Amino acid sequence: MRATQNNNDEIDLLDLCRSLWSQRWLIVGVAALVTLIAAIYAFTATSYYRVQSILRPTEMGMLDALNSTGVYELKPSDALRRVSAGLSSYGERLEFFRENPDLFADLAREGRSQEQAFEEFNAQSFTMLYPDPKKDQGEYVGLALTYPENMDGVRVVNGFVAKILEKERKQVSQDLEVLIANRKANLEQKIEAARVSYQASKNAQIASLLEQAALERALLEDELRALRDGLKMRRENRIKELDEAIQIAKSLGIRTPTSPSAMSSSSAGGGVRTEINSREIPLYFMGVAALSAEREALQARASDDFIEPRISELQKKLDMLKHNRQVEVLKQRENEDLYLDELAVWSEEAARLDGINFDASTLQLARLDQPAQQPLNRLKPKRTLILALGAVLGGMLGVFIALVRNLTRPRVKL
Repeated sequence: MRATQNNNDEIDLLDLCRSLWSQRWLIVGVAALVTLIAAIYAFTATSYYRVQSILRPTEMGMLDALNSTGVYELKPSDALRRVSAGLSSYGERLEFFRENPDLFADLAREGRSQEQAFEEFNAQSFTMLYPDPKKDQGEYVGLALTYPENMDGVRVVNGFVAKILEKERKQVSQDLEVLIANRKANLEQKIEAARVSYQASKNAQIASLLEQAALERALLEDELRALRDGLKMRRENRIKELDEAIQIAKSLGIRTPTSPSAMSSSSAGGGVRTEINSREIPLYFMGVAALSAEREALQARASDDFIEPRISELQKKLDMLKHNRQVEVLKQRENEDLYLDELAVWSEEAARLDGINFDASTLQLARLDQPAQQPLNRLKPKRTLILALGAVLGGMLGVFIALVRNLTRPRVKL
């Protein structure tokens, strides 16, 4: 039984091979048709090409003029990152698209705006290129573009790269100008603040000097007034003493100066007497005439200042305090900037900033290592591969159709 089954399988396989051979022209025809369709597609489909541009860090010397300003510091790697950000920016690409409509004229389609057409093109065609971290390729950034044959992709890539380099160069120049302007404004604010602070300090010093002088003058005037009041009181007391002495002298009949011993000798007779007495002789012994003369002189006195030497010293000091020479010198200062310690440093810095003359036209942010070149071969469609796949798929389809026909064909029973 098993031998019979193996025999039937061999008969079926031989029958299948005979059936496929008998339908060989069908298989060939189907394969030829599919290959023809593939060929038609391969030769009629829009051809796409790919170009790329590579940029590497510029030499350090190319940024020396910028860094030597002392205001803006930029390393080659940082400059390359700026360029990379510009190349990958959708806004920059859209701006380039709007500025060059002739390069993208074939992107326009009915029912879509220019922005919509460019958004699709940007998503499908632009590719940023970066070094593989696993390979030692050096630092670089690139832009690749896949474009149809009716577009000038070389102009698009080179034009866009040139636009970004120029725009970033101008942006660095503008940033430098802004930084210089900001630093100058900051220095001006510092100088103005220093002047205001100096003026306030000077006014405070003047006020302190005037207050100190006023206090000293008030103390001297108080002392002078006290001395004059004391002298006046002494004079008034002296006048009172003289009045009392005059009354006593009148009652005793003493007209001219005398002494107790003289008065005693005149009343007791002749002889010479000597009087030794430590007690002060009473004032009325001066006599009415002398006492009256002294009283009149005291009453007629206009000032007692000459009696006290201290009064002349006080008056001299008061006269000197009428004019505060230190205050006058402070007020008469003409060039007050000379008294600002840091003004010279700030002025020097401002002069240095004014003297910066940076030529931005010579600035190179990145080195164009590989500009876009006209490609020699298309990226797609790959005609040889399409034809080969068409032939293989056509042959397989022909065999499949032949097998289906063989299965559906009625069998003759033996």
